[in-house]
Amino acid sequence: MDRHVEAFLEMLAAERGAARNTLAAYQADLEDAAGFASRKAGETPGAMSAETLRRYVTGLTDAGLSPRTAARRLSALRQFHRFLAREGVRTDDPTEALDSPRKPALLPRPLREAEVEALIAAAGRLPERRAPLAVAVCELLYCSGLRASELVELPAAALRADSPLVAVRGKGGKERLVPVSARAREAVQAARAGAPEGSRWLFPSRGASGHLTRQTLNNLLREAALAAGIDPERVSPHVLRHSFASHLLGRGADLRSLQVLLGHADIATTQIYTQVLEERLRALVEEHHPLARGG
Repeated sequence: MDRHVEAFLEMLAAERGAARNTLAAYQADLEDAAGFASRKAGETPGAMSAETLRRYVTGLTDAGLSPRTAARRLSALRQFHRFLAREGVRTDDPTEALDSPRKPALLPRPLREAEVEALIAAAGRLPERRAPLAVAVCELLYCSGLRASELVELPAAALRADSPLVAVRGKGGKERLVPVSARAREAVQAARAGAPEGSRWLFPSRGASGHLTRQTLNNLLREAALAAGIDPERVSPHVLRHSFASHLLGRGADLRSLQVLLGHADIATTQIYTQVLEERLRALVEEHHPLARGG
């Protein structure tokens, strides 16, 4: 690995507390760009020109990568070159003149409230050994909006019978408090009835990590979806997180509160749910404004 890339990754880990998966993603993105610069222009990562980077970013779209993926790689390059400038390795930032690829507006496709209830009920009908765990993860994902990685890595001490709040370590190691319903807490306690004494994790496993894996989590949701008669392609931890947010917003929650609950660093990320808010406001006007009736 190039020494400048290595120094950048060390900074991310030390100063920003970047997780291992995040560091791996940055490394892969930067090494891909560095490989292009070396092949096409004989340039090293610390000396990539603006023209080389422009050709690289344009080539990502031409190669069929989604605008979202291309934008993520450009973001990695921007942060890397800002780091080089700050460290005095470069006097310029060649990414300043680059335009970000246009990302399509991705709107959430949540389950309906009735579908979520059907999913949880179906989870309870799975084979006896899997049903309590399936119910617990469905309840917890939907009532809290946790990411899959956050749920599987919850420590055993995170959930207490006498507290409605759970401390969650999110992206970048940042902690937030998330309310958890009594119903979800009861489901988790039922799932842990046979857990080994002294287990470190809320959802322990015999695997190498010691906790429930994301693959097992996805499998549980898939089985519950099939049992509920819902297309399993429509059900995932991310979809339940979207459903949590969309249903809260539809029932009156505001974007700022939603940002805190979801653990978004920037409210711009939360604004993907603005359409849900717009639909609710439009329905409110159509129902209550005197000139809107019958129109």
